[in-house]
Amino acid sequence: MGIALGAAIAVLTGIGAGLGIGAATSKATESIARQPEAAGSINQALILGCALAEATAIYGFVIALLIILFLK
Repeated sequence: MGIALGAAIAVLTGIGAGLGIGAATSKATESIARQPEAAGSINQALILGCALAEATAIYGFVIALLIILFLK
């Protein structure tokens, strides 16, 4: 029971990543609407931030798999 609970908590990092990417996309869209000439640099920063947020979600998933597979 404890192993499943630990794995579930580790996978919850995906929720944080999803919320973070959604907020970043919202702010980037708002910024591009206010300053269309800065769209290129805003998109670059957005893609970098989204990649880092996704990496966090993937790390949580890997930790959850490790907990399930090796703590039996």
